Amino acid sequence: MGTRTGLRILIVRLSAIGDVIHGVPVLCALRRTLPNAFLGWVVEGRAGQLLEGHPALDELIRIPRGWLKSPRTVWELRHQLRRRHWDVTVDLQCLTKSAIAAWISGAPRRLGVAGPDGRELSKWFHNELVEVRAVHVIEHYLQIAAPLGIDPTRVEFQLPERAEDAQTVEAFLDGVPLRDSRYALLNPGAGHPSKIWPADRYGELAQYLGLQRGIRSLVVWAGPAERAMAEWIVANSAGHAVLAPETTLCELAAFCRRAALCVGSDTGPVHLAVAVGTPSVSLHGNTRAEWSGAYGPANRRIQAFHDAGTGLSRAYRKTDNRAMKAIRVSQVTEACNALLT
Repeated sequence: MGTRTGLRILIVRLSAIGDVIHGVPVLCALRRTLPNAFLGWVVEGRAGQLLEGHPALDELIRIPRGWLKSPRTVWELRHQLRRRHWDVTVDLQCLTKSAIAAWISGAPRRLGVAGPDGRELSKWFHNELVEVRAVHVIEHYLQIAAPLGIDPTRVEFQLPERAEDAQTVEAFLDGVPLRDSRYALLNPGAGHPSKIWPADRYGELAQYLGLQRGIRSLVVWAGPAERAMAEWIVANSAGHAVLAPETTLCELAAFCRRAALCVGSDTGPVHLAVAVGTPSVSLHGNTRAEWSGAYGPANRRIQAFHDAGTGLSRAYRKTDNRAMKAIRVSQVTEACNALLT
């Protein structure tokens, strides 16, 4: 990438996968606006896989989950960050832990969010609080970085694809076979039960897409519980669905790139599909569709009603999935037809 002589800017968005994907347009906007800037990103856990090799990123700093609970790890991160001599941090997450990561970097200018969106103790650690008024989380993140001169209305992702991931995915598709025909990627899993759309409805959806649109479905999964759900969907799809293999995030991105369509709840795989340009349908129960739904006019969001829960259930997203159950198969097939036409 050559020698960068401009500002040294550190993006802080630690987790989760979907939220890290939502932050990538900030990275692209900074590179576009400040081509000589040195751009870094500090991230936790698996989400860092998606940022490796990104053409706009100069340095990726990966830290373990739970790092803030270990004084030694905090001290090591502080040392690692400070020797980079950052000029600016952009905290997209605006929680206590992300704000601490920005603060210990030693950057003299630390951008965060003013008002209630500056959550927990984050406003105590930032020294430049930005008033943000956005409808979607991607636009929210872009507005946080607006003081650096970026265009907060232009959204790009530019996620790279490695040759080995493409080869792995295409070899699987050849063996199914799916490579030479369009397929729908179905993601029935989610991090919380409140985000689960019933498995029998995914089975109905796969049957509809196969019979009415001539499109088979590839059902993706992560972990034993999701695999069991995916296997049930395949078994109840009347032969119109195929079980995906175990994948890395980068291999999942490659499957998304080759799909005609992606359907799933408000989770990382759907946002990954959006980021690589695959038309997507996001299903919402306890999250607001307008805030975190599949972004852009080429996609669709479906929500029967928003179930925010109350008390601790709201704080930890532990409500049941009654709002997801209110979404009818006919609503999803209608959205799929609109994207496939």
